[in-house]
Amino acid sequence: MDKINVAIDGPAGAGKSTVARKVAQKLSYIYVDTGAMYRAVTWYLIRNGIKPEDHEDVLQTVRNMVIELIPGQEVQKVLINGEDATPHIRTLQVSGMVSQYAGIESIRTRLSQLQREMALVKGVVMDGRDIGTTVLPDAEVKIFMTASVEERALRRYKELKDKEQVSLEQLENDIAQRDHLDQNREISPLRRAEDSILLDTTSMDIDQVVETIVSHCRSYARGERNHL
Repeated sequence: MDKINVAIDGPAGAGKSTVARKVAQKLSYIYVDTGAMYRAVTWYLIRNGIKPEDHEDVLQTVRNMVIELIPGQEVQKVLINGEDATPHIRTLQVSGMVSQYAGIESIRTRLSQLQREMALVKGVVMDGRDIGTTVLPDAEVKIFMTASVEERALRRYKELKDKEQVSLEQLENDIAQRDHLDQNREISPLRRAEDSILLDTTSMDIDQVVETIVSHCRSYARGERNHL
């Protein structure tokens, strides 16, 4: 079967990264975690004291930044200028700030360029918030994953409860705020591509979601366009 590119978009906490990684494994494709890239840049800028409003410093730092994605069995490592940012990118501090940095045009331009270059070879599964609309508008299969705010907060709570002091109510508020920021930013806001497949995962487990997406991809690659 001919290789295709797969774009998986959706709001925070929808499970895109986990699902996209498993879909890539099933198809023997390359997985690109764009959310981790934005989180890594956010962590790097925060650590270096560069605020979202420091536009010139942000521009200069991002312009010279070297970002590498290293495949792993459970998680994809993100290196910035040779430094492993992976252990730091899921903290509450980064989660609370990433939307502000991700809305900066110079950051989105630089990362979108890198992501498009990664997809030139085909056979890529890429997840994020503007993959199907901005980064890979010509992706053969586009999925828009979503779930209720309550379900997304519960998933994030299970992920974080042993690592950080956090309440389920706080996570619900954080995710709702993140949705608002992502949907209303000026540069590449979160929205569903018109030709994407809407997949509500509120009542689905990970394996069900993965198999649904893989089925769509294999059908498309076989030329069964009507299946979609």
